[in-house]
Amino acid sequence: MTPTDQPSRPRGPRQRRILVSGAGIAGTALAYWLTRRGCAVTVVEKAATVRSGGYPVDVRGAALEVVREMGLLPGLREAHVDLRRLTFLDCGGGEVASLHPHAVTGGVTGEDLEVRRGDLTDALHSAVRDDAEFLFRDSIDTLDRSGTGVDVTFHGGRQRTYDLVLGADGLHSRTRELVFGPEERFHRYLGYCFAVFTVRNTFGLSHETVMWNTPGRAAALYAVGDSDEVHAFLTFAHPEPPVDALRDPESQRDLVERVFAGAGWEVPGLLAALRETDDLFFDRAGQIRMPRWSHGRVALVGDAAYAPSFLTGQGTSLALIGAHRLAAALAGRDHGTAFAAYEHGVRESVTGTQDLAGRGGATLFPVTAEALRRRDDRLRGLAAAPLLAHQESQE
Repeated sequence: MTPTDQPSRPRGPRQRRILVSGAGIAGTALAYWLTRRGCAVTVVEKAATVRSGGYPVDVRGAALEVVREMGLLPGLREAHVDLRRLTFLDCGGGEVASLHPHAVTGGVTGEDLEVRRGDLTDALHSAVRDDAEFLFRDSIDTLDRSGTGVDVTFHGGRQRTYDLVLGADGLHSRTRELVFGPEERFHRYLGYCFAVFTVRNTFGLSHETVMWNTPGRAAALYAVGDSDEVHAFLTFAHPEPPVDALRDPESQRDLVERVFAGAGWEVPGLLAALRETDDLFFDRAGQIRMPRWSHGRVALVGDAAYAPSFLTGQGTSLALIGAHRLAAALAGRDHGTAFAAYEHGVRESVTGTQDLAGRGGATLFPVTAEALRRRDDRLRGLAAAPLLAHQESQE
């Protein structure tokens, strides 16, 4: 949709005018549900278009019902990446255990979805693009909440007034910073950093993940289907967040190279690819924990409000559920009552999910030699269990 200063279709005079910041999973899902409830929705996104690509994400539990209600489930089922094997390797590249991913993640075969992030965002955008206004290549510059609405100045210069502003702009949310203060107030660092990028699939991998571990370091190759490319992950423990590296890609590369110097398996080749890649994503593993998700006429949803970290595997599901609940709460209520109902309905689930991060880190990235040994023993037991069950069934 071509961005203009005027809405893309006529709006009723009594419609609530709502600005959603961020056209990711939470933002586009929220826009969908708000338009279905009669709101005039504008979505602002700093990228040039809805972002495609990205590593696969999980859709589980109540989030499956959300995409089913949106009519998207059949298409997403077709896009399911069908990861079939997760193999763990020791420091020398020898196999520790190879098992179905759900044995580790707790997923449910035939029910849970794993899809490319871009497939999900494309589906969400297609479902709402004709009913909401999308302003790409722009972002919120200032918010003035002194009147009866929210006066917004955009980075591109335009000015508008909205009844509500809803921040769905991710872990490093600009909306949260403007209304609630610096990210450092709410960010809980989990002790890991990670680099993600794509490399050529010269490894013969298909529908599988292979993970190499030493204490405090992990390298993984994630093959989605039979693609010519795989996602490479380099993850490492770091006592304090490397603030300087977060701002500079060259510093990020330098840090990863120092940490993984001397590592075996395929790591030297991955470090060489890291130097050449143009799609590096580097960040610290962390969560957003806030005492409240709204202030006045502004509220947050998804990672902007309660990022659980990739260690839980539940960020996408929480974003979909939160967007659905927030839109439902706003139907027929004043914003103060609605925001309170939204928080009450989602907070317990969010806290429970965030508390899973410790277990996820212990399984995927043990920091000490003893923790790694215990982890590997558990994995061997999980891998042996189906074989023993099969043998017993044959007796």
